[in-house]
Amino acid sequence: MVSAAALRLAAAAALGLTLWSGAAVAEGCRLALLLALDVSSSVDEEEYRLQKEGLAAALADPDIARSILEGDGRVALGVYEWSGRRQSTVVLDWTVLGDKPTLDQAIGQILAAPRSHNRFPTAMGYALGYGSAMLDRAPVCARRVIDVSGDGITNDGFRPQQAYLHFPFGEVTVNGLAVLGSDPRVVEYFRGEVAHGPGAFVEVAQGYSDFRRAMTLKLFRELNDMIIGGLEGQAGDRPELR
Repeated sequence: MVSAAALRLAAAAALGLTLWSGAAVAEGCRLALLLALDVSSSVDEEEYRLQKEGLAAALADPDIARSILEGDGRVALGVYEWSGRRQSTVVLDWTVLGDKPTLDQAIGQILAAPRSHNRFPTAMGYALGYGSAMLDRAPVCARRVIDVSGDGITNDGFRPQQAYLHFPFGEVTVNGLAVLGSDPRVVEYFRGEVAHGPGAFVEVAQGYSDFRRAMTLKLFRELNDMIIGGLEGQAGDRPELR
């Protein structure tokens, strides 16, 4: 049987990662939020556009911008795209969102980035290993969250649950945004296999045309540190989206 250390090192080598803790310090940081976007072969060009523009629109939403900039402590944001075993690419490196110009610049960088890959399978375990290493060098924040968006289930490499066993995911929350359309098993898979850690939840998009709405709600919950039960009866406190 392959040891945990061997699996971690093998995955890191395949991803081209150096697993070291080089975290910067962001004074008063309340949340390190890492967004992982699916660019596997199941996502066509129109769906990719809807995903990227939906994320940008969600970050620019007035309720989300207010939650980022006016909360009790700062938010550090990172974004990467993922697909196959060696196809994870940083779109936005760690950025502390301390004011609106910085937030606007981050949104612009996300929109301007070209698609990194388009013809590789769904290696979600490797994607999470990449995310874990990226969190290793995030600013020091009170909470650490990875968001994984996707429209399918792992069909290459190890599973998410194996990533959680063999990479340092202690006190890390992994939330999911499951996109309906490509695979009817995606919601069940995200809930049973991907969601991980304190307060983890899965938001569902009814296709990529619904991505902006689902991402906005997910960010609102994360930025305001809402647990699933805490949302019941609080519709008036959430952004109204159509």
